[in-house]
Amino acid sequence: MINGLDQIFVIAKGLLLSLLWWAPAWVVQVVSAFVNIAAVLAVFLTLFALISVFERKILARIQNRYGPNRVGPFGLLQPVADGIKMLVKEDIVPRGADKVVHFLAPIAMVAPAILALGVIPYGRNMTAFSIDAGILFFFAVGSATELSVFMAGWSSNNKYSMLGAMRAIAQMVSYEMPLIVTVLPVVMIAGSLSPDRIVDAQAGYILGLIPKWFVLTPWGAAAFLLFFTASLVESNRTPFDLPEGESELVAGHMTEYSGFKYATFFMAEYFGMFAVSGMAVTLFLGGWHAPTAFLQFIPSWIWFFSKLSVLLFTFIWIRGTLPRIRIDQTMKLAWTFMLPMAFTCVIAAAVWHYAAGGILGWLESLAIVSLVYAGLSQILGARRNLSVRIYRFAE
Repeated sequence: MINGLDQIFVIAKGLLLSLLWWAPAWVVQVVSAFVNIAAVLAVFLTLFALISVFERKILARIQNRYGPNRVGPFGLLQPVADGIKMLVKEDIVPRGADKVVHFLAPIAMVAPAILALGVIPYGRNMTAFSIDAGILFFFAVGSATELSVFMAGWSSNNKYSMLGAMRAIAQMVSYEMPLIVTVLPVVMIAGSLSPDRIVDAQAGYILGLIPKWFVLTPWGAAAFLLFFTASLVESNRTPFDLPEGESELVAGHMTEYSGFKYATFFMAEYFGMFAVSGMAVTLFLGGWHAPTAFLQFIPSWIWFFSKLSVLLFTFIWIRGTLPRIRIDQTMKLAWTFMLPMAFTCVIAAAVWHYAAGGILGWLESLAIVSLVYAGLSQILGARRNLSVRIYRFAE
């Protein structure tokens, strides 16, 4: 029964395909692919609707105010009202805009995010499209978002949109470097670019209590923090939401978008956040594996979405806590701190691996990460020439 609950969606798909016993093999394969696509879209469109209202409620609690509470019970139907509003809102296109590119930009933004969601293992035997180079595919399609941002800024025929697009592209390209480099240690240790095999490499427990997740190693913890920070930037989330400036009147590359096109950009950013969070769970948090051996009776897909929910809550928590930082600070953080630390994680992982992952390897990798972190902190702190701040009129 436990295995049946764990594989309930796999079994349901098998029963559905069994109805096509009369069809040729290629028809069954096409239908199977469409079932996978429909399942991924249904799950994440529902999650998008839920998080759009939960984020506003959580931020309202943080800021000691009311959130959405008028449409439906407890305001839970607010996403429906928002969707209707976006559908009926007038679609305004600037007179001098390139109308074809202006129309295609939101589509080019959301398509890579949906493709990236297809290679993430959501549970045991629950990868929509399992390919050997899934990690490479994930980052290859993810890099297409820079093109869509440029399309939106350039086609709008607006200097604010163009400058916002250039700033967004510079930020996203800069943080793709540490984002990809922090994945290298995981790929090295797992010996594969397949997300399924990376999850399998984190199976097992020490004394039945401590999971063998990569995040519980010194190099894995450092790489996870770097990956998560870079994910904030790639998702244009606070404190790195400079491309849009969500609290400002000018919305960067989306300034000249309205109605459903704007909603498509909005949805694409959330889908991107789901994708990088799911990849973080896969790479560092054991994927769908339970945190302890005696909790393995809980279905694997519940564990995956529980971990995903914690990361999404952290995204929201950070948004309600930290202020936006300047663009020069954002760029400097990427090139002077995060990229050197990412390469340090690669070296620390290699040391940990050749020490057979024992206590000695754990301590050696911890020493490498700590020394480089301390050295960079000293160098970068000295360059800033910080002085004691004195408030003349404070009591």
